[in-house]
Amino acid sequence: MRHFAIVGSGPAGCYLADQLQRLAADAKIDVIERLPVPFGLVRYGVAPDHQSTKAVVRVLDKVLGRDRINFVGNVEVGRDVSLDELLRLYDAVVVATGAPLDRRLGIAGESLPGVLGSGAFVGWYNAHPDWRAAPPAAVRSAVVIGNGNVAIDVVRILAKEAAEMAGSDIDPAAQAHLAALPIAEIHIVGRRGAADAKFTQHELAELGTLARARASVAEGATLAGDTPELDVLRGFVAANAAREPAPVSIVFHFGLTPAAFVGESALEAVRFSRAGGGTVELPAQLAVTCIGYESVACDRLAPSSGRFANEDGRIDEGLYVTGWAKRGPSGTIPTNRSEAQQVAKRVAAETVDHGRAGAEGLAALLAERGVRRVGHPGWRSIDAAEQARAPADRCRHKFDTVAAMLAAIADRS
Repeated sequence: MRHFAIVGSGPAGCYLADQLQRLAADAKIDVIERLPVPFGLVRYGVAPDHQSTKAVVRVLDKVLGRDRINFVGNVEVGRDVSLDELLRLYDAVVVATGAPLDRRLGIAGESLPGVLGSGAFVGWYNAHPDWRAAPPAAVRSAVVIGNGNVAIDVVRILAKEAAEMAGSDIDPAAQAHLAALPIAEIHIVGRRGAADAKFTQHELAELGTLARARASVAEGATLAGDTPELDVLRGFVAANAAREPAPVSIVFHFGLTPAAFVGESALEAVRFSRAGGGTVELPAQLAVTCIGYESVACDRLAPSSGRFANEDGRIDEGLYVTGWAKRGPSGTIPTNRSEAQQVAKRVAAETVDHGRAGAEGLAALLAERGVRRVGHPGWRSIDAAEQARAPADRCRHKFDTVAAMLAAIADRS
């Protein structure tokens, strides 16, 4: 029997476990996750009102529930067990920890209160235990920096009425905070021109369906080109000419590069430089940067340029990487499946049975250290409790602390 450890239970880790089991009949796989709950980016990164996207967890959950695949939750590599210990216990270890750290712009004022990365902001309204600090409460004008789908998600969540979140799993405390914001303007700003924006037509068009918001394009922005996304933007411009103003205005800006966050003790405005010269300053009490993510260290293993250096998924003998930790934050959730096929082929081909202890050795080590591990049945108890505590107009009410998750297992045992 060959023993494999996968560090991280997001889509990349789950798809790799699936492919490894298909390729290696003698594989026994432990999927190690620092939280008591699996699914990483799907649970905490996908917008709470996009439940059709989050439905992929049903597929991933079936993978974690299979024979010869074990979910090992509430175990952090570097805290509860070292990477070197895993390499001694398993025939191969694969890092699938994603890219949870917000990239920084590196401009003045980035540490001002009111300036957040999209990972922190999205994690907050998705009830991630690491991100429980609420953004400012007196936000009248917000600036969202970035022209991808994450930026569109942030704008949409800021602009939606509470009733429009029906069926979602947004954190109730975050929803109440957002509903109380006196927000009137949301600016979404990109460095490139509109034709080079990375959002998709469907995501963009959603902004035209919001109950209390109207999307428009800043005066002077060029909409030259022939793409479905540009057609949507032109539609916003045409619709606004025939409509009454809405309570919330969403304004697209293109060709502006962030130059500084302005304010004394808190954010007051964001300054941009124009592509053709000059500057623009947009008032803001909240700025969310949606400019990408970076990997963080996995115990002694440190990333380089935002990801782990590797050769087609191989880092070192017996040590591999997949997902965003391998390639950086690019692609969609299904991209991880196709990549997992290639990485799994290499891992299966290069790994031999060393007669190592695998899952039994890890369980003994964790027990000796008093670490409370959460298996798949424990996760399913948390899952059931979250669904049971949801109000009628929500699909789930997530626990936002590890302690509450662990208590839910005890309550249902």
